Amino acid sequence: MSGLSESIESMEQLGLVWREMVLDRTADADVRDLPGIAVRWADCEFGFWNCVALTDVGADPELLGLRLGQAVDIMRSKNRPGFLWVFEDLLDAPARTALQAAAERAGLEYAFPATGMAADPLALPEPAHPDLTFARVTTEADLRAYADINARAYGLPLASARDGLLGSTLWKRDAHAYLGLRAGVPVTCAGAIPADGRLFVALVATDPQWQGKGYAEAVTRKALYEAALATGLTRAILHATAAGAPVYPRIGFTPNTPMRFYGLKG
Repeated sequence: MSGLSESIESMEQLGLVWREMVLDRTADADVRDLPGIAVRWADCEFGFWNCVALTDVGADPELLGLRLGQAVDIMRSKNRPGFLWVFEDLLDAPARTALQAAAERAGLEYAFPATGMAADPLALPEPAHPDLTFARVTTEADLRAYADINARAYGLPLASARDGLLGSTLWKRDAHAYLGLRAGVPVTCAGAIPADGRLFVALVATDPQWQGKGYAEAVTRKALYEAALATGLTRAILHATAAGAPVYPRIGFTPNTPMRFYGLKG
């Protein structure tokens, strides 16, 4: 696929998967597809489930400014904070140059970067790590452990992460979500969700005290291996944080689009 095609794919996968994520959280989620904007907003305490993404391809600075203003209006109408996702390669060159200043004028502040990545074909041996055993997420206790690892890894309150995952049907049934356990204690986690002929990797995290030991790579390999075995799918998509970006090329992922996350100013 070309660079632009992969950027479009990455954006479309976000729309597909996040729609299921937020509707899993609440049937009242806002999942509108508007001109140039995808809204995927559960309005819950877990900020990653509150999302607006720009979807125009080739937006120029004028269109970018319009969309940023519309996105801000949507975000301000919600009760809980969330993020605007911008796939930089979907903008034309002048709009990419203008993005930061335009975002600030619209009332947004830069939160953190991410990188869209893809792997095809997946060719993973059965994963193993000398420190870990793996368990698929199937119970509320498993979900609580999964949520708590994400909370500690991303510096979130436990209650916020639990609000995003406890009671989920998707994460216990449809996602191939795994915990990595060290001496029986969950310390790392990853999930792979089938969507439109692909596997989407999400919510990879390792407890900070155990980071740097290859645990995230091992549990991501496990989630992908089991998901591919169950579904026959061989292409995978993910959006990596800066901390996770070095991990995924070792599994076969190639970066394809830079991304920026924005929140509302103070």
